[in-house]
Amino acid sequence: MGSGLYAACSALMARSQALDILSNNLANVNTTGYKGESQFYQALDAATGTGAGGSAGALDAAVNQYGILAGEGLNLSAGAVEKTSNPLDVAIAGPGFLEVQSKAGVVYTRAGNLQIGPTGRLLTADGDPVLGVGAKGGPDKPITVPSGTVSISPDGTLSVDGALVAKLRLVEFPPTARLTPVGDTYFSAPAGAGKPATQSHLDVGALESSNVNAIQAETDLIGLQRHFDLLERALQIINTDFDQAATSELPRVS
Repeated sequence: MGSGLYAACSALMARSQALDILSNNLANVNTTGYKGESQFYQALDAATGTGAGGSAGALDAAVNQYGILAGEGLNLSAGAVEKTSNPLDVAIAGPGFLEVQSKAGVVYTRAGNLQIGPTGRLLTADGDPVLGVGAKGGPDKPITVPSGTVSISPDGTLSVDGALVAKLRLVEFPPTARLTPVGDTYFSAPAGAGKPATQSHLDVGALESSNVNAIQAETDLIGLQRHFDLLERALQIINTDFDQAATSELPRVS
């Protein structure tokens, strides 16, 4: 009975975490540049404290291995591109990211709904400065846009009334680089992992939508909620029906 209780509890906790991930995906279905997350599970051997795949026998596995949430996976596939005709909107064609200076440090984003702040800084929708390529190999710096008609070229060159102002920093990451979500549209990466983009360009006057499939996410959420309900029922049975049965057998023990 103890193993059943632990198995149900661990599964319930894992599904609760998965519900949080899926709910966050659904909440960001309409968030520009959002990348959906998915969950994956691992069998934990309660007898040894190790993951599945060891030398434990079938009986031990059946009794002691519980499903736990092992981590989240990031879906970096491109979302649909929607035309806006706004000269400050840029969708990234290819695997690249814009570089941004946030309060948490340098982060990266696919959300290209840019704006010009009160002081002339080029900002993300969250109000953080977009970084431009540093002069002569120097450090990347926030971009200040003078008044006038702004245009952005596919390679990230920003001009005002035809005069060159700056170039947006567009970077790409190798497949082995681990990107970590920071909020809804930002990602952090290991220092030095981002390299100048060679396979990406900007689609100006357009935005990349969230890559979350709303219908699939809702279907997954319903299935997860049903599984959650079944696990709650299993816990109730273990805590009530099994205990009652054990209590009824006590007078027979002498």
